[in-house]
Parts: sequence; structure tokens; C-alpha cells
Amino acid sequence: MKKKGLRPITKVKNPEPNKEDPDWVIWAAWADRITFEEIEKKTGYRESDVIKIMRRSLKPSSFRLWRKRVNQKSIKHRKKFEYSRKQITSKIRKGDYL
Repeated sequence: MKKKGLRPITKVKNPEPNKEDPDWVIWAAWADRITFEEIEKKTGYRESDVIKIMRRSLKPSSFRLWRKRVNQKSIKHRKKFEYSRKQITSKIRKGDYL
């Protein structure tokens, strides 16, 4: 068997789908570091549209798990993410470590 390239091919557990593919919205909604604002900028879907897509395409138990995760994480919304970062950096500056 011949090698096709110089770099070894590594398999990613959840590779990023193509942006034109409807599965990209689902993938981005599950990703922690992609905010709803970024999803809207790239696809045009607002947060409510993403919730509708997730509700249609996921099983009910998976949807509930996703909603719980999104509501607990502060990084799915840009303003909450920036606020949490400011709190962390102010604690570090003061010397009050977590």
C-alpha cells in the first residue's frame, strides 16, 4: 500500500462538516467555543432558528441535554462570555485565585 502524502492522516472524533451542509449548524451548536453570534454571521440563522433546527433534528432527550448545556455554559453568548472573562481576569489581577 502506497502512502498518499507526507503527513499522516489523523482521524478526528467529530470533524467539522462543510459550511454549506445543514449539519454544520448542528455541529456548531454543540461546539462550546462557537457562539450564537458567530453562527448567525456565517449562516444567517439566529438563536431561535438554531433552537428550532436542534429541536427538529435531535431526539427529545438529546435536545434537553443540549439546552441544559447551553443554558449552563456562559460561552454560547458573546456578552456572557466576555463578562465571565472580565471576572476571571479581575480575580487574577487581585491575586484572588480560584
